[in-house]
Amino acid sequence: MKKLSARRRHPLAALVVLLFALAVTGGLYAAFAPADKAQADTTAQSLAIEEGKKLYSVGCASCHGTGGQGTSDGPSLVGVGSAAVDFQVGTGRMPAQQPGAQMPKKPKIYTQAETDQLGAYIASLGAGPIKPTEDQYSPEGANVAKGGELFRTNCAQCHNFTGKGGALTGGKYAPELDGVTPKHIYEAMQTGPQNMPSFPESVMPEKNKQDIIAYLGTVASGESESPGGLELGGLGPVAEGLFGWVFGLGALIAVAIWVAARTAKAKKS
Repeated sequence: MKKLSARRRHPLAALVVLLFALAVTGGLYAAFAPADKAQADTTAQSLAIEEGKKLYSVGCASCHGTGGQGTSDGPSLVGVGSAAVDFQVGTGRMPAQQPGAQMPKKPKIYTQAETDQLGAYIASLGAGPIKPTEDQYSPEGANVAKGGELFRTNCAQCHNFTGKGGALTGGKYAPELDGVTPKHIYEAMQTGPQNMPSFPESVMPEKNKQDIIAYLGTVASGESESPGGLELGGLGPVAEGLFGWVFGLGALIAVAIWVAARTAKAKKS
């Protein structure tokens, strides 16, 4: 016992215990998870890229090139990121049926798993916007009023102030946003499809994107009331002006005719 007590009081005893504890901790760490998990994640990502490349070769390479470098029939996909793939393929715009001024939304032909594999392959060609998580695009707790302000400032010029869409030049158009999922709205802001400008985090933070999504959801649900009463489909000043000319001016003409008829009748009598 005296010898054991003497060893405990040895100046190097604390150092030996510390080294032993570190060795045990390191051994347990190496034995149990991170390495295996990291290896599993890497393997899964590699498999996704491999499967995505197969899908790309069949459905996309004829227009975008065998390595995504682009051709005369389709733009380069290097650097567009998995978010662009999820938007274009998830809304059915890609693969395109035929060339045109703009690719319309249509029923999708790939499952979400296949879309994710395509996204993994395209992302491997060059860094780009990453497909968002549900926490990023969820409008829960967002500021609807702020979203309306942001939408009218940045989006209403093309999509109309209630997201009803509108015509652009050269046969292109800004699509209606009613019924578009929050994820696809967020991805559109990330990637800027077609004529739309992109709004990266440096330009429009995640919170602002959520506010816009919340505003569009409120407008689409009919929870917001038009301050002017009859909203005329929410189509904006063109429809309102047409309504004013046809019905307003028509009513004035009818009143003028009635007054003239009454005046003529009074003079005869």
